[in-house]
Amino acid sequence: MSIDRAKEISATGVTGVTVDVGDATTRYLLYGLLPSWFVPGVADWVMHRRTRIEETAGTKESLIHSLMMAEVGIPIALTLRYEVNPLLLSVQLGGAAVHEATALWDVRTAVESEREVKPIEQHIHSFLESLPFAALASLMCLHADQVKSLLRGGRGDPDAWRLVPRRRPLSRGYLAGIAAAIGTCVLLPYGEELLRCVRTGRRNRKNDKNARSDAARWSAARSGKGR
Repeated sequence: MSIDRAKEISATGVTGVTVDVGDATTRYLLYGLLPSWFVPGVADWVMHRRTRIEETAGTKESLIHSLMMAEVGIPIALTLRYEVNPLLLSVQLGGAAVHEATALWDVRTAVESEREVKPIEQHIHSFLESLPFAALASLMCLHADQVKSLLRGGRGDPDAWRLVPRRRPLSRGYLAGIAAAIGTCVLLPYGEELLRCVRTGRRNRKNDKNARSDAARWSAARSGKGR
């Protein structure tokens, strides 16, 4: 199929209505994929709470979750404010790769602990792992010229390796809405999870310390009676 034919098919739907594929894909990313990302995130937090993460895998796994949020959140925040270029694509690709590696670490940490990772939680993970790649694939299709520039090392493009503010900034209302969603669906629940794990860990360490102290006193008292 020729490039011109592909453009013709993409520009005209089966009903004969002309559409801007780039504009439609951008709307899909901004108002479809990105907002829907919060749903499996909250569902995963619910599963952690149900399986009492604070009593099993504890603070270590919760910190891994925070790391994964940062690995995804930083590229998203940059993409919302800056133009897609070789530098931003490199950050996005690197973030996706590191996020996948951390996801494997996360599951291994949970499985090696006493926390039960149920099939439904594994299914939720499949969404959380695939969504970054879906978003990145769409962005690379939208910015094929920047992908080519990245493969050439950015040669001939003075802006290839610096952050360039968006020529058409997103509205303040949209950015405020996304920020509110991140606060409500990410920072609040996972912050609560981490706080719960830290508090439980401290309590358990204190209880263990008291138990050892009691055992030592009991042993000393028994030894004294033996004399």
